[in-house]
Amino acid sequence: MESGPVVSNEAAQQLLASADYVAERRLATAVFLALRLGRPLFLEGEAGVGKTELAKALASALGRSLIRLQCYEGLDIASAVYEWNVQRQMMAIRLAEASGRAREGALERDLFSAAYLVKRPILRALESSAQGLPPVLLIDELDRADEPFEAYLLEVLSDFQVTIPELGTIRAEHPPIVVVTSNRTREIHDAIKRRCLYHWVDYPSAQSELEILRRKAPGAAEALSREVVAFVQRLRAMDLYKAPGVAETIDWTRSLLLLDSITLDPQTVSDTLGALLKYQDDIARLRGEDIAALLTEVKARVTA
Repeated sequence: MESGPVVSNEAAQQLLASADYVAERRLATAVFLALRLGRPLFLEGEAGVGKTELAKALASALGRSLIRLQCYEGLDIASAVYEWNVQRQMMAIRLAEASGRAREGALERDLFSAAYLVKRPILRALESSAQGLPPVLLIDELDRADEPFEAYLLEVLSDFQVTIPELGTIRAEHPPIVVVTSNRTREIHDAIKRRCLYHWVDYPSAQSELEILRRKAPGAAEALSREVVAFVQRLRAMDLYKAPGVAETIDWTRSLLLLDSITLDPQTVSDTLGALLKYQDDIARLRGEDIAALLTEVKARVTA
């Protein structure tokens, strides 16, 4: 169901909460401003802090469709914006030649019409606004794409339009809600950031992460959830190759529920580290630590 207009940062916070996304005040303020100003929202932060999930929650809460462009090395216009259906074009040429109707000018105009156009995420996001509510366009992990593609995005984010030489310029009647994410594996050009509202998404506070578990793993006892959050927060303070993200916290809690755990103990922690840590060096390091002593510290913090 479509939500009403977002009139304050508190309303933005409640809007996201309606889709089970726990947003701290600064992030909710960034979302509110992006919606009201019609500017793209650029979210940067470590992997697993909830950047992609925010776009999904925003689309769900607003009753909009989500169009996702997953970026990767080598991403080009054909994969991101549009390409021509060459197979269909060749088939049309053969049929026209066989029937004796292959008039060059008319055939060329037909071959480069919308009927032979394959629309990729960006073009779909610009065109779909004319058919109803503008969608949420998620440009995910832009830092994985090459710089030439990043430069191409400037036209899209500046004027919400793309130019197809054979058809002309296609402009969004109502611009989509754009969320751009980056894990900061490389710096994104300032020209992109200037066209967006910027927000660094950090790991959630213990209180926020506990609220996330209440929503995403409601079967977990309050005591277990508090121990899990305290343990994960403690791990993030360690010098690990990859600290556990929010998704790992949720997965670990659900794993503990399947094992009928009601509290953390050294053996269970050791057995389930693969749900929490994703690199063998990190797992080996934690197993090399005194997990019992770490748990004693965590439990003391929870009961304090």
